[in-house]
Amino acid sequence: MSWPRNPDLRRIAVGAGVFLADQLSKGVIDKLPASFDLPVIPGLFRIVHAENPGVAFGLFQSSSPTFRDLLIAVSSLALVLVLALLWRSKQSARAGYAMALIVGGACGNLFDRVLHGQVVDFLLFYVGRHSWPVFNLADSAIVIGAGLLVWEIIRDRPAETAAAPSSADSAGAPADLGS
Repeated sequence: MSWPRNPDLRRIAVGAGVFLADQLSKGVIDKLPASFDLPVIPGLFRIVHAENPGVAFGLFQSSSPTFRDLLIAVSSLALVLVLALLWRSKQSARAGYAMALIVGGACGNLFDRVLHGQVVDFLLFYVGRHSWPVFNLADSAIVIGAGLLVWEIIRDRPAETAAAPSSADSAGAPADLGS
């Protein structure tokens, strides 16, 4: 099978790939005992089995079912908004793939929340007693996609301000009056 030539189909493939990889990895981890703990890089990285009924990074794990229902509704609305932006606007390839990563990851976590009321997390990075909250592939895709969007914004900003003439330049006055 070859890579689609249509950029929209490529973005769909990226988002679907993220979703599938996320669901497959969570399915494997979910079959392991709750006490599963595999050191991969001692002192830095472990694969564990953690169930997260809260939001990102384990926040609000003790929240009420009403809060979780609201979270699902807000997540669904945000997902629809990102999908609309992805397909209705013209953006760079980087921004398009960034949004595809975000959509794929958001769909993976939203699917789990609707179906199971929680997500399975399994990637644990730590140094000594200090650790990053446990996360999964969907979370990774969302963070990478958001990082690419931030990079796109920062990368394009200087070009826009450099191309725009200042008010002093447009009036014909010298730009540097300090000499």
